[in-house]
Amino acid sequence: MRTSNPIFSRWGAARAVAPADDARRPVGTVVGGGWAADHATGPGPYTNPYAPGADTRHDQDAMTVDDVVVRTATTLGTVALAAVLSWLLLPVDESALSRSYGIAVGSALVAFALSMAQTFKRTPSPALILGYAASEGVFLGVFSSTVSTYISPGVVVQAVLGTFAVSAGVLIAYRMRWIRVGRRFIGFVSAASIGFVLLLLADTLFSAFGAGNGLGFHSGGIGIVFGLAGIVLGGAFLALDLKHVEDAVAYGAPREEAWLAAFGFTLTLVWIYLEVLQVLTIFNSDN
Repeated sequence: MRTSNPIFSRWGAARAVAPADDARRPVGTVVGGGWAADHATGPGPYTNPYAPGADTRHDQDAMTVDDVVVRTATTLGTVALAAVLSWLLLPVDESALSRSYGIAVGSALVAFALSMAQTFKRTPSPALILGYAASEGVFLGVFSSTVSTYISPGVVVQAVLGTFAVSAGVLIAYRMRWIRVGRRFIGFVSAASIGFVLLLLADTLFSAFGAGNGLGFHSGGIGIVFGLAGIVLGGAFLALDLKHVEDAVAYGAPREEAWLAAFGFTLTLVWIYLEVLQVLTIFNSDN
């Protein structure tokens, strides 16, 4: 299964969406006939990439949902702690705003570099993942403090609650199978994410070359609609993340892969938080 989340793409790069009963089959089973059966000696759409004999660490302990929960809590806790400390220790008053902004921008660049380093590694690195979480937390702390101080007081708490609400809604819908992650779902999310990113780039270019507010994606009704689209897209990413964790557990992925799951969830939840924060900030500013 493929995903727009770069962290989970390595889990799905070697196979397509498995049949609904695939998770109940023994590890190493090749499902069905046709192409998959004809290519059972190598990775195919319905083969287990963690089966003995594959280029994996199948002799290690298998990953469980509890492993994912613990590591995700650790990673998100690092983000939250860094955000709170940066909020308290990096003032955003006029006298210190430039310095705090500089630290925030530097932290964002470090977070991006660490995320790219982890994305291209063959194995998960807890140090890189936690370093990314800490750097991302510093950026979020300064950014959130600035928004709360100068634009919309109290909006950060609302955004955090909104992020929890969106995440809980997606989790419930996924567990109830109201959201079914299949080829069409993945294709739609991939196309939507490409379009969303292209629009963001266009907005940035228009703003940079003197178009003032760019395409208007950060204010007014258009900004709210665009932000809501971003929240929906983030929820779709979260459903993909859940599906990939479910598949990895069913296929007997090694325990260390839980760090990749935590990394992927963190990327998605940060996306959702920023989109919720944008929508609420615009809404509160217009009322």
